[in-house]
Amino acid sequence: MFRSLVRTPFRSIPLLVLVTALVAVVATTLGSRDVPAAASPGVDVTKDLDYAAAQPAGTQGHKLDLYVPKSRPPVPLVIFTHGSGWMADNGRMDADKVAAQLNPHGFAVAGVAVRSSSQAQFPAQLHDIKGAIRWLRANAAKYHLDPRRFAIMGESSGGWATTMAAVTGDVPELEGTVGVNGPSSAVQAALPFYPPIDFRQMDAHMLTDCTPREDGSVPGECHADPNSPESRLLGCAINDCPDKVAEASPLTYIGKRRTPPFLIFHGKQDQLVPYHQSRLLFDKLAATHKGARFYSFPNTGHGTFLEMLSDADTQRGATLETTRHGHLTRPVPAHPSWQTVIAFLKSQLHTAGR
Repeated sequence: MFRSLVRTPFRSIPLLVLVTALVAVVATTLGSRDVPAAASPGVDVTKDLDYAAAQPAGTQGHKLDLYVPKSRPPVPLVIFTHGSGWMADNGRMDADKVAAQLNPHGFAVAGVAVRSSSQAQFPAQLHDIKGAIRWLRANAAKYHLDPRRFAIMGESSGGWATTMAAVTGDVPELEGTVGVNGPSSAVQAALPFYPPIDFRQMDAHMLTDCTPREDGSVPGECHADPNSPESRLLGCAINDCPDKVAEASPLTYIGKRRTPPFLIFHGKQDQLVPYHQSRLLFDKLAATHKGARFYSFPNTGHGTFLEMLSDADTQRGATLETTRHGHLTRPVPAHPSWQTVIAFLKSQLHTAGR
């Protein structure tokens, strides 16, 4: 149901209404929209772990689920967080499906939730994901994880959290005080799917018309609207608080310290997060001599990270670009799959673990 909704034409649907509808679907179908991926008998599954006290009480934003292969401990970890336009604390959603693909290849998976924008505003969500990373390192021995080999992966607003965590690892002023303090919040690889990157540049590249009206307002489906998901995250209309927008943009931090390798995925028909957002990220990584690979999908929209790795129609026409010595390679035809993800993780986390 979620997949079919995000593929519906959006030109006449206000953005906030659309995202609210998506969140409602997520909230009401967490356990029923698909049959949960069955855990292998060779995997230890531990759910509802608290990496920090719930804020507010009774909410899910400080919980994580762990899927750990029983063989060959300690094992590398992939932290996964789902998107919702920051409007739900549903980050653990679909972690079982990611684990079903990665556990057989020796990777543990943690499905991590962060607080919604109605529960807390930025930088709380960044502090949350960093708090989860630190908690997982502090408890690595207990759960048979290798604390030297952590990757992070997320889609949509979860892709934003993935990217922000990756480019701000161990930056003192961005650590926050959520959960355990002391262990590193750095990760060794990042895999964002269609992440928002610079909120103020989104409307100029939307597939709908976001030209400001004569009175200065923008159409309700656009990100500069005071009620947009981005404005709600920051607690201000994004055009009225450029400093906050900059603080919430990964571009602000790339090039200032070590950045792990990136594997980026984005569809050119994305009606919610313009394809240009991942282009901004990839170009900045290339300009600062950071390693990155960028898969583009010419016919693909939003909310399709599972299909990007498994569905032939979604993958049709996909291309790959890479960074090389500060330059971009030409796009070449590509066939991304879960094996692409696994090969990237093995390459980056094997090196990190030495």
